[in-house]
Amino acid sequence: MTRLPADQITRFSASLSVVRDAIIACERCPRLRRHCAEVARDKRRAYRDEMYWGKPVPGFGDPMARLLLVGLAPAAHGANRTGRVFTGDGIGGSGDFLMGALHRAGFANIPTSRDPNDGLLLRDAFIAAAVRCAPPDNKPTPEEIARCLPHLQAEIDALLHVVVVVALGKIAFDAYLQLLKRRDIVIRPRPAFAHAARYRLPNGQTLVGCYHPSRQNTNTGKLTVEMMDTVLRQVRTALQGSKGSKGSKGSKGSKGSKGSKGPSGSRGSGF
Repeated sequence: MTRLPADQITRFSASLSVVRDAIIACERCPRLRRHCAEVARDKRRAYRDEMYWGKPVPGFGDPMARLLLVGLAPAAHGANRTGRVFTGDGIGGSGDFLMGALHRAGFANIPTSRDPNDGLLLRDAFIAAAVRCAPPDNKPTPEEIARCLPHLQAEIDALLHVVVVVALGKIAFDAYLQLLKRRDIVIRPRPAFAHAARYRLPNGQTLVGCYHPSRQNTNTGKLTVEMMDTVLRQVRTALQGSKGSKGSKGSKGSKGSKGSKGPSGSRGSGF
């Protein structure tokens, strides 16, 4: 596979920058904006001396990525504090768990995600979310998810080489399918979320389900290191069979036919 020239990569980065600015300025969901502002004002005691981000959180990663990971929403004292997805939710939190797996699979240069200035680089991978503001009790409403989806679509439109989409949890899985439906890409039977379930889609992409790496899931053993690694091995297999361009050197924190169903893992709900 060939790598695109640096000037083309720069143009893709500029396109993502425009999308990023639009996400940060978004005020579509008053309830979520109030909540994020309140959390940023009141703070958690451990972070009382820090300045919280408190704004919608854009995606992060390689503008040439072939792998797109979609999470649920920023954590109140994680990405809502740091401004980078899956960053700052504590040692051993979801950010560390996810980045450890991406590091082992060769998509991240370090195995942790603690701070926006920690030097983390993603190669051939981009991380986004279904919802860009931290929701109360980590539960966005269906209306809030729907209002936020254009941001995810805009990022996908700017990421021209995505081959595999890993949905971290059922909400992210359903959100991606909703985006396809808005593009008149209909899949029958409708893919069902399950960990390690893999679906080849009419748009040429592969959708993979994965339990969300929340502490609730990792601390209880619902999602283990081996289970996470299994998903990323599936991703590597799919990417090896693709004809898309390789990712760039890394980026700091940036009516359809029927689809055939691939091998499926055990069924279960996401976080």
